Amino acid sequence: MSIVGGNNFYSDDASHLAQIIDHINAGIWEFNINTRDVKWSAGFYTILGYMPGEIECSYNFFLDHLLYHHDKPVFLDSIHARGAEQTNIVQIRLLTKSQGYQWFESTTQKWENGDGPKFTGSLINVNQAKLLRLHSAQNNLLFNETGAIARISGFEIDVPLMTLWLSKEAFDIYELNDKVKLSIEEAISFFEPQYRALLADAIDKAIKYCKPYDLELLFRSAKNNVIWVKAKGIPIIDDYGKCIKLRGILQDIDGIKRKSLALQASINLLNEQNKRLQNFAYIVSHNLRSHTGNLQFMVNLHEESESVDDRAEVFSHIKSISNSLSTTIEHLNEIVKIQTDVEQERKTVSFEEAFKNVMLALQSNIENTDAKIEYDFSKCPVINYIPAYLESIMQNLLTNSLKYRHMDRQVIITCRTIKDHDHIYMTFEDNGIGIDMARYGDKVFGMYKTFHQNSDAKGIGLFITRNQIEALGGFIKVDSTVNIGTKFTIRLV
Repeated sequence: MSIVGGNNFYSDDASHLAQIIDHINAGIWEFNINTRDVKWSAGFYTILGYMPGEIECSYNFFLDHLLYHHDKPVFLDSIHARGAEQTNIVQIRLLTKSQGYQWFESTTQKWENGDGPKFTGSLINVNQAKLLRLHSAQNNLLFNETGAIARISGFEIDVPLMTLWLSKEAFDIYELNDKVKLSIEEAISFFEPQYRALLADAIDKAIKYCKPYDLELLFRSAKNNVIWVKAKGIPIIDDYGKCIKLRGILQDIDGIKRKSLALQASINLLNEQNKRLQNFAYIVSHNLRSHTGNLQFMVNLHEESESVDDRAEVFSHIKSISNSLSTTIEHLNEIVKIQTDVEQERKTVSFEEAFKNVMLALQSNIENTDAKIEYDFSKCPVINYIPAYLESIMQNLLTNSLKYRHMDRQVIITCRTIKDHDHIYMTFEDNGIGIDMARYGDKVFGMYKTFHQNSDAKGIGLFITRNQIEALGGFIKVDSTVNIGTKFTIRLV
């Protein structure tokens, strides 16, 4: 019998019953609410694998050391949330001496006698039955989820063995015979290179830290078909909170994903076009207002002038303003034309052929400046682009480098292409006078913005170049150091 505080758990006249209870693999306990005294039967110790007295018999020890922390709420509710004489049955996990946490069925009842209100209860080991039910429920959940949604497959990783199981539907996504055995590493290798590390890291964290994951990744099947898939994994933990299995789904979401990407691209393009439209409206308003204001002033001055010489001088200013206004309208027309030409059919264009055409057009400028022009398009020889746009971009950048050359050294201009995954880049680099980026960095591509004293500087070429590049979904950036040179990097697509 268990002795707590010097009192027998059972009275002497019930000793025969006590012996029977202690041998049926069940434990009996009693808790006095007022005194907080606890009594455990010998069978209570036995079903947990301990000898009577081997562990502390107390309310706090039971809650803090034996009862699994996630099961505390349900156990405490079974004690405190019930009325008198009401029996409550719950299932909880208790830490045994040598078998870890196991499932027990706890029956609790409240009653009162001369010693005050008490709780009594019994514990029965139901671990084997509980694990069978859990395993069955997990399997049902896996198959029900897999079958409920079209084009979803299941997978499971056995963590101790680090082996992979795939459902038949998963082999269909892989486009492999379901007799093939894949390792985890082999399964990951079917994903596109840029996504492999992401998936491997997600699996690693799920196993080590029990973190679920939900990823959308590009996948290449055994038959070389590239599709978008959803990879979702949920860790299955043991009683100690360690991941023992990683279970999840692999779903073909290619159609939905591509529509989503196309929609997002359209939204981004629309936003960019709206920004350019607002910028264009500002430019038109600002530039035309300036011209018309000057023109109106000169007309009024012409009307007020009395001498022929004064009128002639004022009229010459009116002609100058008129010419400037005509040039501005031409520039604005070029910008409008960019937006309308963007729907032109793209063609496969050779970078070298386009660059040679530009150098031929600027041959006199190149010879007059004794410029050394170098180019290397070997890393990406061709591009699907609007030919006129590519030559215009090249011509503006080459003209810019020749115009802002350093007078104390030979002009060296280098043009290269680079391909990075799905993107194509072109770089233009020179050893000219450079730009003070701290002062002008945010104005380099502005309309009519100039940063040097060149008399032929108009501030329109780079503005048009940026608009052409952005109209086709690319971008341009500049790095420059005064008296060292300038480098333009353009992502064309």
